[in-house]
Amino acid sequence: MTERFTSAENRTTMAETPRARPLRRNLVRRILPLAVLVAGFAAFFALGLDRYLSFRALAENHDWLKQQVAANAALTAAVYVATYALVAAFSIPGGAILTLLGGFLFGTWLGGAYAVTGATLGAVAVFLAARTALGNALREKAGSAVRRMQDGFNENALNYLFVLRLIPIFPFWLVNLVPAFVGVPLRTYVIGTVFGIMPGALVYASVGNGLGELLAMGEKPNLGIIFRPDILGPILGLAVLALLPVAYKKWRGRAAAKQKP
Repeated sequence: MTERFTSAENRTTMAETPRARPLRRNLVRRILPLAVLVAGFAAFFALGLDRYLSFRALAENHDWLKQQVAANAALTAAVYVATYALVAAFSIPGGAILTLLGGFLFGTWLGGAYAVTGATLGAVAVFLAARTALGNALREKAGSAVRRMQDGFNENALNYLFVLRLIPIFPFWLVNLVPAFVGVPLRTYVIGTVFGIMPGALVYASVGNGLGELLAMGEKPNLGIIFRPDILGPILGLAVLALLPVAYKKWRGRAAAKQKP
């Protein structure tokens, strides 16, 4: 009797295995991209690579870096964009230093453009990894209140993203993740990211463009320049302009609701 029961159990387990394998493979495919990004973050600090993302490292190697640009500007630009993309994808602090470096090596406009390109590529990698791993599952399990929040965000996703990127109220990595969880389309995410980080990137790239003079005087750049009234004021103005259409739509919706009998 025991042997028949064991044999039947084994047959049941063997019958379930073919169906379980695709599920496990699907789970691995979903989780793997996010796991790679987390592993990259851990490896970066475990290997001590964070010492290269500092003003001290920039000051010590600025002559060599300039020589690389002079020898092969295109290759140096490609390496710079790829490095920035990896730093952003692994959610490693250091975007300000890299943007300064871009302005120092390539000038305000090119350096700013390369920084925006690298940051956007890295942000897209995080967005896709989070959406693949957790986004759909979270939306399926979300309650009605969370769904209403998602609908409200998605209705004005581009405006909200632009403001969140423009004013660094929340960390860059967090703004990479949240749109993936609430179902923001990739195209909207890319546009909001590019135009949202562009003003700040150009400010820091312009500081980096004058970095040679600061290094010659033995001084450090002022990373708090973004909070100067003459710089922060126009940025806040852009944020207000981005939110005006949202406020207008809500006002019209409430006015229409009051007019209904």
